[in-house]
Amino acid sequence: MDLLNVSNKRRWTIISLLFTASLINYLDRAAISFALPLISRDFHLTPETKGLLLSSFFWSYALMQIPIGWCADRLNLRWLYAGAFALWSLAQGLTGLAGSLTVLIGFRILLGVGESIYLPGGTKIVSLLFTRKDRGLPSGLFDFGTRTGLVLEGILVPWLLIRYGWRHTFLLLGCAALVWMVPWFWFFPRQLQPVNKAVASAPSGISSPIRWSALLNRNLLGICLGFFCFDYYWYVLVTWLPDYLVTVRRLSIVQAGFYASLAFFTFGVAEPIGGWIADNLIGRGWDETGTRKGIVTAAFFMGLLLMTAVRTSDTRMAIGLLMGASLVGLSTGNLLAILQCCAPLETVGIWTGAENFAGNLAGIIAPLAVGVLIRRSGSYVPGFELASIVLLVGLLAYWFVVGELSQD
Repeated sequence: MDLLNVSNKRRWTIISLLFTASLINYLDRAAISFALPLISRDFHLTPETKGLLLSSFFWSYALMQIPIGWCADRLNLRWLYAGAFALWSLAQGLTGLAGSLTVLIGFRILLGVGESIYLPGGTKIVSLLFTRKDRGLPSGLFDFGTRTGLVLEGILVPWLLIRYGWRHTFLLLGCAALVWMVPWFWFFPRQLQPVNKAVASAPSGISSPIRWSALLNRNLLGICLGFFCFDYYWYVLVTWLPDYLVTVRRLSIVQAGFYASLAFFTFGVAEPIGGWIADNLIGRGWDETGTRKGIVTAAFFMGLLLMTAVRTSDTRMAIGLLMGASLVGLSTGNLLAILQCCAPLETVGIWTGAENFAGNLAGIIAPLAVGVLIRRSGSYVPGFELASIVLLVGLLAYWFVVGELSQD
């Protein structure tokens, strides 16, 4: 099917499906955190085995990023994304039937394999559906689903756990999600061609040579370094913010969950807004490189508010500053658009896989680093301040390593 004849409405319907898939993705991966006390009771887990269970997802998720990116560049995206979605949904549902810790870990590893498609696959699809000047908004919008998933899980999953128990909760989440595949097959083209035919000779899903030398690229190095710094900041918020609000700000668990979810939602809402601003400015003739990197710079500097938030003595002011610090999300759509501009079209998937692999390394390091700093200093301040500093270091990569955004 030629995308030049596909309506604009259909393109945005596909983006809405990617948004929903991203929401389900984060909802599924994080549900175990809420269920952990119940699972621990049933399987008599120690702190060490809890950590093993929680980390097992990231073993396969991180390692699969480059292979799944390669697949996104080579295989039919209609079937690849649907197959990965079915795999992670089944793994989520079957978790409710696990009879031992070993089986639980096995299903978490399988979940990581399936969920690895979300960013490489989604970014590849956006690069095929939209021209370069219009990619900021759809990139930010589909990734906004992940932040929305974090908010929804804080409301839905505890309610399901209390009402149905952890086993039925996992079964319900996994099986219900499969309904998503019906509109996916209905709306997604059988063969996906670039919106600009001049930049590719074959539609997605038809094998074409992959230039592995494209990975030995200065722009990709800068993108990976910058995204590592961005995700370091994000994972510090995701893993430590709720605990900080309870331990330091003396909020109840319910209050901490609400304000942490509000911060994540603010981060998420900012993602498509930042992309939309850049797309509009570029459409009016602004320089693409300066516009996208400029918005990333402004967004990253909002991260300095995190340093102020942890130092103020007034809790209300701290929460307000945390909302401001979450405006770092304005950068997200532009970070993904920068990659799509720099990567050869036939390697967008594998570049995104490399980028997300770097980001998930930060996801492994950041929680550990904050924990060490808290133990040594007796305060959350150094760990949170380091997150802001690391984030700003990422600007050096985007400005001085990543070059001009090349034309398609």
